[in-house]
Amino acid sequence: MNPPHPPDPEWDGGRFVSRGGAKLRAALQAFNIDPSGKTAADFGCNVGGFTDCWLAHGVEKVFAIDTAYGVLAWTLRKDLRVVVMERTNALYVSPPSLVRYVSIDAGWTRQALIVPAALKWLQSEPDAAIITLIKPHYESDVARRQKGVLTPQQAESICQQVTEAMPSLGVNCRGVIKSPIAGQKGNIEYLAYLTPLADRTP
Repeated sequence: MNPPHPPDPEWDGGRFVSRGGAKLRAALQAFNIDPSGKTAADFGCNVGGFTDCWLAHGVEKVFAIDTAYGVLAWTLRKDLRVVVMERTNALYVSPPSLVRYVSIDAGWTRQALIVPAALKWLQSEPDAAIITLIKPHYESDVARRQKGVLTPQQAESICQQVTEAMPSLGVNCRGVIKSPIAGQKGNIEYLAYLTPLADRTP
């Protein structure tokens, strides 16, 4: 059994177990999403900021998925609403059941790979959606090689390229906001609200 994981002191007085909770909360507010009573999957849950935020907004069940082991906060690990799926790669795992929402914070994995995987988890409902954290510094080969922090212009340009390509992945980009917190090294990040294309086959 893992000991309790302390909340991230850098954000919101510890309201969420990590900074990710504030990022997802900003997206839910900006895109007017009310997930109460629904189910969700959290790709790349890590400590569990996104998972924590889903629960705080009334989600009935969250599948917390990550390739790591023993990282998820203890408060979430023991919560009966959380299905812990550790040592699990979201790119390849089959969903135990379909969900209304998928959140994504997948580190180095590009949107072109992770968004199609997330689509496989979504229910065929009008409000089914994906909230994904776009990290421009991981989306471009040049940016990956570049040391330091991207300029705002670089970050915005890469984000635009990524969102414009979303229809080719089977989703519409309904909106994009700048994350209220930068990445650990100071890089600008964005949250995108994605919904399946109308002709998607579940």
